[in-house]
Amino acid sequence: MEQGTAEEQPHTSAWLPAQAASAVPHDARGGDDGPRPATPGPQVPRQRPQRHSVRGQILAALRQALTAGELVAGEVYSAPVLAERYGVSATPVREAMQQLAGEGAVEIVPNRGFRVCERSARDLAELAEVRTMLEVPAIVRLARAVPPERWEELRPLAEAGVTAAAHGDRAGYADADHAFHQALIALTGNRRLTQVTGELLRRAQWPAGGTRRRTADLLADASEHTALLDALIAQEYAVAERIAREHLSAARHLH
Repeated sequence: MEQGTAEEQPHTSAWLPAQAASAVPHDARGGDDGPRPATPGPQVPRQRPQRHSVRGQILAALRQALTAGELVAGEVYSAPVLAERYGVSATPVREAMQQLAGEGAVEIVPNRGFRVCERSARDLAELAEVRTMLEVPAIVRLARAVPPERWEELRPLAEAGVTAAAHGDRAGYADADHAFHQALIALTGNRRLTQVTGELLRRAQWPAGGTRRRTADLLADASEHTALLDALIAQEYAVAERIAREHLSAARHLH
């Protein structure tokens, strides 16, 4: 689906995060430029980046922009304009946006681009409720089955979240938060559960109404990861369940 050009869309926003250019490797930009001129000396054959790799990098950058609030709810963003700013063709941008549309983050606006969906407090509360129904029973079951040393292996993920939160890095914290919860649920061995809870968390991380979480809120959230690990390692099952339930319930109000 063609989304038009920048000249045809005077009311379409053109967005580029500060780190966008560095997020895409130099040889992934301008996918049709062809090989670089030869330079003296022996040359290692260069392999053109695969399109799905570029799409994945663009998708990651767009997800970071959503969680950081840099993509504004209600605004329409043009795939060709974003592609020009990233230095890639429009195709991987459109493909990434199509995936985000399937996840409910954006909606397609014919002949214009993609509008960032507006999310209400009710939307986030419902997501938190579903996550609680899925993740808390899984954690309770794992608490008695997983040895303390396995829980300790998740410590670096929890600490990465604390570090990102302390720096007010919302996108970095979102990535660390996702990695922690995915690693925790993956211990169940249930791939479908891991996939579903991961998708729900992604949806829950996009802010409602253009709000941005404060650093103090991020730190409080991150500290619950470490507190949960401490309780699980100490085999304090009731405490672990309480922390998990409060942690997921808090997401209704903090995002």
